[in-house]
Amino acid sequence: MTETGYLARTHREPPALLLELEQHGRREDVAIIERETGRLLSTLVHAMQANRILEIGTGFGYATLWMGLALPPAGKIWSIDPDRESSDIARSYFERANLSDAIEILSQPALDILPTFSGRNLDIIFIDGRKDEYPEYLEICVNLLKRSGLIIIDDMLHPMVDRNFHRTFLRHPELDAIILPLGDGVGLGSRIG
Repeated sequence: MTETGYLARTHREPPALLLELEQHGRREDVAIIERETGRLLSTLVHAMQANRILEIGTGFGYATLWMGLALPPAGKIWSIDPDRESSDIARSYFERANLSDAIEILSQPALDILPTFSGRNLDIIFIDGRKDEYPEYLEICVNLLKRSGLIIIDDMLHPMVDRNFHRTFLRHPELDAIILPLGDGVGLGSRIG
């Protein structure tokens, strides 16, 4: 048995709604994060008691739902995605999870919203949007984080992510950062500056 297979069988099963959303994503051939990445997001939200989360790239809301189910009672997630059709599907899952009040989808391109985003002092920012815009997201988002806040970036080792961005992320002067070998790579950086 492989380590991955062993761990998959050892973890508890995700909630039924997350399993349904996984299957929905597969049926529609919509890219969603790896289940392990979802578990990581959930654990970090719980550990930090993260109240203020920004997500770039909602898709069907799979990652959002992992974080939303871990939110403390007063928590809020702002999720940015211009694709209204996918956002409507995500909203239907958030409603079923009783998270409609906790999750707000902003249906515009991220680079249009981020410079004017009114939220500051964020606990977590999760980036899984357009890979070619990762460098711009990073520079804007670091300044939206509170000190010790986390920036989490999915698909760091995806072929569409420029290798120069790895160096930029790992050597960013305001972050203590690492790239973890989960899925296509997950960047994790804590704001220190």
